[in-house]
Amino acid sequence: MSLPAGFLDDLRNRVSLSGVVARKVIWDARKSNQGKGDMWAPCPFHQEKSASFHVDDRKGFYYCFGCHAKGDALSFIRETENLGFMEAVEVLAREAGLTMPARDPMAAQKDQARKSLADVMEEAVKFYRLQLATAGGQTARSYLSGRALGPEAQARWDIGWAPDQRQGLFSSLTAKGISADLIVEAGLCAHPDGGGAPYDRFRGRIIFPIRDARGRCVGLGGRSLDPEARAKYLNSPETPLFDKGRSLYNTASAREAAGKGAPLVVAEGYMDVIALSEAGFKSAVAPLGTAVTAEQLQLMWRIHPEPVIALDGDKAGVRAALRVMDLALPLIEAGQGLRFAIMPQGLDPDDLIKQQGPTAMQQVLDSAQPMIKLLWQRETEGRVFDSPERKATLDKSLRAALKTIKDPSIREHYGAEIKELRYRLFGQTTQKSLFRKGQKVSFVAPPVSATRSSILANATDARAEEFMRVSVILAIAATYPQLIAAFETALENLSLTDPSHDRLLRALLAQAHNPDTDQALTNIRTDAGADLDALLNLTHIKIAPSMRSHAPLEMARLSLAEELAKHEARRRAHREIADATEDLLGLADEGLTWRIIQANAARQNADRAPMDEVQDLGEDRAELSKQLQNMIDGQIWKKNGR
Repeated sequence: MSLPAGFLDDLRNRVSLSGVVARKVIWDARKSNQGKGDMWAPCPFHQEKSASFHVDDRKGFYYCFGCHAKGDALSFIRETENLGFMEAVEVLAREAGLTMPARDPMAAQKDQARKSLADVMEEAVKFYRLQLATAGGQTARSYLSGRALGPEAQARWDIGWAPDQRQGLFSSLTAKGISADLIVEAGLCAHPDGGGAPYDRFRGRIIFPIRDARGRCVGLGGRSLDPEARAKYLNSPETPLFDKGRSLYNTASAREAAGKGAPLVVAEGYMDVIALSEAGFKSAVAPLGTAVTAEQLQLMWRIHPEPVIALDGDKAGVRAALRVMDLALPLIEAGQGLRFAIMPQGLDPDDLIKQQGPTAMQQVLDSAQPMIKLLWQRETEGRVFDSPERKATLDKSLRAALKTIKDPSIREHYGAEIKELRYRLFGQTTQKSLFRKGQKVSFVAPPVSATRSSILANATDARAEEFMRVSVILAIAATYPQLIAAFETALENLSLTDPSHDRLLRALLAQAHNPDTDQALTNIRTDAGADLDALLNLTHIKIAPSMRSHAPLEMARLSLAEELAKHEARRRAHREIADATEDLLGLADEGLTWRIIQANAARQNADRAPMDEVQDLGEDRAELSKQLQNMIDGQIWKKNGR
């Protein structure tokens, strides 16, 4: 089966290579840069401990510096899942939400037809370029020179001139043997309503070729110099080559520049893109005369994870920015967002560069705001919130915007940011004064050095206790590897925030089913030597009863079960609280009150570590109680021989 031309390109544009590869690897957080699409991991094609497998998300290719494996998303799926080419295409198409094309016996002819259309478009570009150099193109050349676009710039952008003739292009192309039907199909000419010979679609306009990611001319944009023209700009119609809702002006050049580290700037029109590029902002694109579409957003994110939307500083530009924001909110993901650079009042990028220079443009781009700021500005600017009803209206609109965000982690961060902004707006503070009038203040002695160096004292947030609990869990499992298999599922579900904990856990799970305890200890020591040494040297680990010398295996089992139960109960509580966070923007109702009560109960249960939770981890409650009583009767706290 042959695929239609452009299907694979569309497929690759819709799918992130790093997202495909992430199903088979664990990224190295130290070497990877998600913002730039520069990802590193141990190679999935050969056994290694170092991260020598490189994924360039922007270019869509991977390469291993160890085994020299290389390819794209399709080849990765083929190699890792042992699939044929068409099977890999089907897997990738399902992930991208594309429907596989039906078998078409005429596919070869269609491919040739598309190639023929592309050839016709290139012939049209040549014709318009020649017309710009003629006497008839003098007006266009003067206009372009006035816009600081000399002959060199005109050549770089293949700018041309469509003479004000009914069949200027049509006559030229047919003289070269190109059929009238092919010219019409390419969108260059159109049949009159009353019948007759086709006429040129572009007349009396400056021509801007529109090229796809492969550099092929797929459409044209024409700017009229007649102030009385019904439309200042005219684009090619929809053709087998051109879909303006899925295309961007200057895609190929912008992608190349973004691959070298340049930020992607999204402007409003052709002249803005050209002005930006000529001023040094090479990674610039523009939609094609319509509002930004979801497909265009995905194409932007393929080029750069955080495009800067630089729209005109008038009311229309602001409205356009708000439409883009509403479109993007349901689509944003971690490492995939937008920033907005609103131009000075009455100026577009072309005007700003000509009047104040590239430095002024750079300052505008540097001051670009994230979407949360634009959202807040839209809901609050010029409004007064001096009553509960008005505040409730604000909460309702903000809550509606947040619910459109599909990614739960991003929705949580947006909710936290909005909550802080509300505090500032309504004159509330998150902290109360430490001193009150008439209150007697007492001072205590400063902490000793041992206290100042503890984990709790150096913690930057409230998760220090959880860090200590996870440390105890990992230390017990590393000291008693024979317990890992019984608690394997619970260990796999640990919530880890420290990279050393993550590395140690992987080393532990690798020995879960090793029957030789001594060999398992040796392997853990080899795989996580430095991380394990640092863990066992922590003060709270040294004093843990289960970590003392000659501590019985039963005590270690009980301690491990208890700490895992506390960890799981805490995690459930945090999850419930996170789900209720966005509801805090509005007035509390009975449902929210119930959820808070439940979350508080879960936290209390975590502190008590009920035996029911321990039982859920695969332990037998009665047996554990019996073992604990035996240890008490045996006075395990006494040293041997005393």
